[in-house]
Formats: sequence, structure tokens, C-alpha cells
Amino acid sequence: MVGLIVWLVIGGVVGWLASIVMRTDAQQGVLLNIVVGIVGAMIGGWLLSSGDINDGVVTVQTFVVSLFGAIILLGIVNLFRRGALR
Repeated sequence: MVGLIVWLVIGGVVGWLASIVMRTDAQQGVLLNIVVGIVGAMIGGWLLSSGDINDGVVTVQTFVVSLFGAIILLGIVNLFRRGALR
């Protein structure tokens, strides 16, 4: 149970930081920040073939990999969002 809470909190922080970097913070709430952080962690771990927060161990390296993946995820979402508006 504690692992799930840590996972959600770290995922939320990662998603929030990624949304600040990508300037989408005003467009998403806490739940979307958590989703972006967790999915971004999966993407970052897959792309860099190193650990992510979903492995259960939170270190500086896994945090940075997760943040990198979340930024990539938001970049892809922004591309589709902008393409749909044109």
C-alpha cells in the first residue's frame, strides 16, 4: 500500500514538473499530472533502457528518466493537439 502511495506521489511530481517545462501546467490537473508522470516513466524507461519510477526504486537517475519520458509524452500530445486545431 505504501508503495502505491509513493508511486502516485512521485508520478504526480514528475508529471507536474514536465507540465511546467512544457508550459501545459494550466491545462491539466492533479490526476492528469499523475497519469503523465506514470506513463512518462514507462516511456523514459523504454527509450533509455534504464530504470524508471515504475520499477519501485526511486533514485535521482530513475526520477530524471521518468521526467524525460513525461516531457516526451507531453511533446507528442502537444503536436497532436496543435495539429487538430489547424
